[in-house]
Amino acid sequence: PDLLPPEEGAPTYGKYGRLRLTYLREHHEGLYTGLLLSGKLNAHLNEIDETAHARMELMTKQMAAAQGVTEDLKARDQMAWVRRMNSITTRAEEIVRKQLICS
Repeated sequence: PDLLPPEEGAPTYGKYGRLRLTYLREHHEGLYTGLLLSGKLNAHLNEIDETAHARMELMTKQMAAAQGVTEDLKARDQMAWVRRMNSITTRAEEIVRKQLICS
């Protein structure tokens, strides 16, 4: 019998892929093992990472526009712009974690 899992492509995932990997290992061992043995783990993690980055970019832009965080604010008061952008990024990342990573 062939006991080795099929060859997978090279992992190219980043932060969000690693977060998903950790989540699967700690909370969904069955799903993690199934993806690993079927050779689909890296593809799954790469897809999660790409989707999370795209969603982060989109939500950050939308939230910044809704709250009036513009280049004009950046030119007038850089520290206020940084505070607001950090807040937006943190909130967007929390949403992405709940929707993609821990689901």
